[in-house]
Amino acid sequence: MQLHRLEVEGFGPFRERQIVDFDAFADDGIFLIEGRTGAGKSSILDAVCFGLYGGVPRYESGDKRLRSDHCEPDDVTEVVVEFSTPAGRYRVRRSPEYERPKKRGGGMTVQASAVQLDALVAGEWIGLAAKEREAAYELDDILQLSREQFLQVILLAQNRFSEFLLAGSRERQALLRRLFGTERFEDVQARFDERRRAAEQELASGLAVVDARLDEAERLVENGGLLTEEHEAVESGSPRGEGTKPVAARTTEQRLDELALARARADYRAERRAAEREDAATRSAAADEALSTAREERRAQQERDRARQALARLEEVEPQIVAAREELSRAREAEALRTMILAATRADVALVQAVEEEARAQRDWDAHDVDADDLAAWASERTRETGAWRRADALERSASARESELHRAAEAVTGAGDRLAAVDAEGETLPVRLDETTRERDALRRVADRSDDLAAALQAATGRVAAAHDVVRLEAESAAAEQDLVAASSVLAERQTELARLRQRRLDGFAGELASALIDGEACPVCGAHEHPAPADHTDPVSADDIVAAEARRDDAVDVERSAAEKVASLRVELAAASSRADGRDVRTATDELTRATDEHAQSLAAAERVTALDRRATELSARIAGLQSERESAAAALAAARETHAIVEQREIEAASAVADARGAFPSVAERIAAAEREVTDARTLIEATDERARRADTAASAAQELSTALDASAFDDASAAEAALRSPLVQAELESRVSHHAVEREKERAILLDLELRTLPEEPIDLDPIEQRSAAARSLWSTAVADAERAAALAEQLGALIGSASAAHEESAAGAADFEVLRGLADALAGRGANTRKMTLETFVLAAELEEIAEAANRRLADMSTGRYQLRHSDALAARGAASGLGIVVFDAYTGQTRPAQSLSGGETFLSSLALALGLAEVVTARAGGIRLDTLFIDEGFGSLDGDTLDVAMRTLDELRQGGRTVGVISHVEAMQEQIPAQLSVRATPNGPSVIETR
Repeated sequence: MQLHRLEVEGFGPFRERQIVDFDAFADDGIFLIEGRTGAGKSSILDAVCFGLYGGVPRYESGDKRLRSDHCEPDDVTEVVVEFSTPAGRYRVRRSPEYERPKKRGGGMTVQASAVQLDALVAGEWIGLAAKEREAAYELDDILQLSREQFLQVILLAQNRFSEFLLAGSRERQALLRRLFGTERFEDVQARFDERRRAAEQELASGLAVVDARLDEAERLVENGGLLTEEHEAVESGSPRGEGTKPVAARTTEQRLDELALARARADYRAERRAAEREDAATRSAAADEALSTAREERRAQQERDRARQALARLEEVEPQIVAAREELSRAREAEALRTMILAATRADVALVQAVEEEARAQRDWDAHDVDADDLAAWASERTRETGAWRRADALERSASARESELHRAAEAVTGAGDRLAAVDAEGETLPVRLDETTRERDALRRVADRSDDLAAALQAATGRVAAAHDVVRLEAESAAAEQDLVAASSVLAERQTELARLRQRRLDGFAGELASALIDGEACPVCGAHEHPAPADHTDPVSADDIVAAEARRDDAVDVERSAAEKVASLRVELAAASSRADGRDVRTATDELTRATDEHAQSLAAAERVTALDRRATELSARIAGLQSERESAAAALAAARETHAIVEQREIEAASAVADARGAFPSVAERIAAAEREVTDARTLIEATDERARRADTAASAAQELSTALDASAFDDASAAEAALRSPLVQAELESRVSHHAVEREKERAILLDLELRTLPEEPIDLDPIEQRSAAARSLWSTAVADAERAAALAEQLGALIGSASAAHEESAAGAADFEVLRGLADALAGRGANTRKMTLETFVLAAELEEIAEAANRRLADMSTGRYQLRHSDALAARGAASGLGIVVFDAYTGQTRPAQSLSGGETFLSSLALALGLAEVVTARAGGIRLDTLFIDEGFGSLDGDTLDVAMRTLDELRQGGRTVGVISHVEAMQEQIPAQLSVRATPNGPSVIETR
């Protein structure tokens, strides 16, 4: 970048407009800005910085007033900077905010800050931006240097000159971060820390899942009665014979081994219960087979008796079936005459109607009083005449349409003229609208560019809110589920106690139950005796159904207790996972974060939508401007065409009026003349058709009567009336046929059923099924009990196996996750300067250290000459004392002693030379990182007064090297020796009345 011109007015110590032409020093390559202390030498650099960036660093911590104190109320405050880059030549004009007198009334008002950025194109200044934000965006693209970079590589101000050399690691890191934009490495470090925390939470969740699965499996083992005596002692914490000595905590592997032994016991129990179930099934199947045989014989007896009764009923209705069969036969014979009877009737009716129609048509025709021998010829001639009038009728009906067409043609002429005027007016407003749209679009685009980052933040906030709500919900559900589990366990204990009591009562009452079934004279099922002298009393009866019902209640309680336990374990796992996802936020904090993220994201999306609409609008406006000339030509052509069309429409109206008058004749209108002729033609043709139709109907009636007479002679009926009486509808015939055929089929079917059953040797007395059903029910009850026991044992073994497999898999996954977590934690600690990172350097510090090494190398190329080879600047990554920030230290190597020492130990002149070399090295590296920006203008503010004569000569040689390649170097100093060595000078002088002026020498 190269500065060409500076104008200041009402700024700092300058009241009147002062102009600095930097191009005047291009031949010398170096110029001196001299003047007394306080005259305003540094204010020139302040004006350059304010013009380009809108701010002056040395005023930012205090009073921000930039307006000159020497200004009158109506004076203007303004800075104009003209510069060039490889992209072109630019001019920025900027004014700060200040107070001025009101234009109306008394008092003061605030004059808003203003900026105008122009570019030189083809010898003319073209505006690029007129708002502060737009100008800032444009200058960022043009300068490619931030303000911090500009102050470090172009304006080396006196209050910032040695800052970089003498700063500590923390301050130096902050400065280098701004210059090289290494915040992204801090983001990388933060993301790795976040991944470490997420992995740690995931590992904790996995371990919680393993513990939950093992707890559930051990609870199942305990409730299922699978614990050994030793295991029960371990669970209670007091092994037999050892008092209350505490037991050491078991590892996950030990718990899995113990559960594997319990799984083996559960499998053995399931095998035993399965064998008992198979034996009970065999006995139940035999009892069921006997019951099935008895029921089949009982059903055969019932079917035999039913068939006998059905045959008797069918014989009773036989006479009615014979009458129906005769009625169906006569109906079928009459059905053959149905069509001819209907045809003769219809022909007679049609003939009567035709005669009436012919008489009506004759009366209508006579009303016209027309003398015509040949009606057909007369109708054809009148139709031909009517056709000639129809075009005139169409013209008469379209009179209003033609009038409207003529009116529209006149309006088209007017509209075409208005359109041409509108196109001309639009051509004047479109460029202004395009400029406004472009400015609004550029302002909104900055907001829309953040949508992706804001969307990611919104998604994360949404997940945390959901997780926070889940934590609250799951804590409540977990507490409720644990209470439900306690209640279910209590109910299960009650049901088991109830079942045990009923079984004992059942055993105790077996003798009384058997005694209640004893009958005198019949054998006892126990001892076989036929006498029963002292049967037991059945005072406390408990049936097998009572036992089955109690077992069902016990099983229901087991299922409820199992479900409650599974729910508790599941909720514990879900609660651990939800707490991990919430990341320590409660509902209120997470909701506040979500609200802020939603608002910011919505604003960004709205801005994106608006940018899209504005892009489309700008494109439309550009296209509209491009096509406006062709549209104007089209509008002019349309006006000429509209005028020609209007003339043609007028001529057609005149011709149509003449044709309508000729065709109307003596009638009020052409349409009425045509209607009268058409009525006459219609009545004539109607009479012709009615006469023809009457003759045809007479022939048809005679033919139908002859055909019916011939058919009756060949049938069994005497006349048509007898045949009509025998006719039956298809539905009645179908009903008669169904009755006859159904009777025959039912009789044959019942005979066949009865014959088959009579051949079987079935007893006449009904078979008693009650004893057989009781034996089958008893066997089935025993089988149901065995099945339930086997299913419970198998379910316990299966559930225990699933829990052990799940816990083992989760344990293996947690072990693998722990190894991955250790690797991730080591990497995150290394990037954050923790753990094995003995230098305690973060990733960003490490990257900046490489940049600092390159800066020191570039600085040493000049410091070696300026210090005659004595000093070198070196990067130091030594650890700082008491935990201070380290990794970005700078030390000075002294070739005379062979040792390094702190930069603070240098003298004032040595510090200036080292700072100058370091600043120039920093400028070289920063510009290279910014894309190889060329620095054609450089300013150095003060510091030369601390140098002796020889060292000053060395510094001057360095400055002389800087101006090679067309660079212009501006030096601010009051040293007389420099004034003698630098002939090109800007003199800043304070006038006697206060304001300063700038003079070129």
